[in-house]
Amino acid sequence: MPRIKIDMPDNYLFSTEIPIRISDINYGGHLSNDALLSIIHESRIRFLNQLGYGELDIEGLGLILTDSAIIYKAEGFHRDVIQVDISVGDFNKYGCDFYYLLTNRKTAVEIAHAKTGVVFFDYTTRKVSLLPDAFKDRVFKDAGES
Repeated sequence: MPRIKIDMPDNYLFSTEIPIRISDINYGGHLSNDALLSIIHESRIRFLNQLGYGELDIEGLGLILTDSAIIYKAEGFHRDVIQVDISVGDFNKYGCDFYYLLTNRKTAVEIAHAKTGVVFFDYTTRKVSLLPDAFKDRVFKDAGES
């Protein structure tokens, strides 16, 4: 099976920092793969909150993760602070992709590249919904792009 590739964006819309906790460390003594996905999730929540949204209320809709991909570049260790830069792209009828660049804040070493695909979901009707234009507009308005 071929290795996955993620075409990372040139520009990012949001940045946050998350320290690696002892509970994020696996038996190999470094950041575990499941903890890295949790760091990505927390980062996405912070990004959405900065836009005035939550994962269950984006213009009246929620998000559902449809796929995720992570390319591990280097180890992370307890008490390292990870800078997570986020961008959004590949908009389609029902959703979009979030891109994450994870870097050790102190050493500037890239820890991982990641992407999560999402679709918008109406939790009342339990159905996938169209991507709200207002979400896309707000993402790019707050990024200084139009």
